Amino acid sequence: MKTYCLELAGDFACFTRPEMKVERVSYDVMTPSAARACFEAILWKPAIRWHIRKIEVLKPIRWINLRRNEVASVVSTRNVETVMKNGTGILGLNIEDDRQQRAGLFLRDVAYRIHADLEFFSERDPGAHVNKYCEMFERRASRGQCVNQPYLGCREFAAYFRLVTDPAAEPVPIDETRELGFMLHDLDFTQTADPQPRFFRARLENGAVSVPAWDSEEVRG
Repeated sequence: MKTYCLELAGDFACFTRPEMKVERVSYDVMTPSAARACFEAILWKPAIRWHIRKIEVLKPIRWINLRRNEVASVVSTRNVETVMKNGTGILGLNIEDDRQQRAGLFLRDVAYRIHADLEFFSERDPGAHVNKYCEMFERRASRGQCVNQPYLGCREFAAYFRLVTDPAAEPVPIDETRELGFMLHDLDFTQTADPQPRFFRARLENGAVSVPAWDSEEVRG
């Protein structure tokens, strides 16, 4: 494995707590699953996997209350299949009839430095070498290239990123230590057809959250 570091920043962020059913309330700090998605937005291939090891908070944790217009439903898969079969039909949603307002407690003016290991599975790409994927990621990240724009929890909250080549030379994270409670680690797709969330007890230690390995005892379903 090889470790990489990205700096992410944005105006707003929302790492939604799954226990909140309707209103969106963010965790205090970026979750490992959201951090993984940012790395995958730059490079994802079947032969590699990203493992988040540490999340550093670079700016004070600040909050904002917002109310947003959303739609209450989505186009159903059955309707899409029917239209495809018949060759005609209406798939649009009338926003005026379907609009609803929801409140949210979001983070604002955020910046993180996230560290992740790139794991290579040789059986998924016979004849290739891990350096192939390392070079691909380094080239894309250093040029600001990505498959899709990384985002901070919600797709409308775009993340601006840069590759950190020497983390030791970067400014230190915020000077804050406290318990964050149980935090979402990631979703488990291996057990059932319905992905199951897995959690770990997160602690902010001098501005950094250490992320336990997926198969460790600290990660619970």
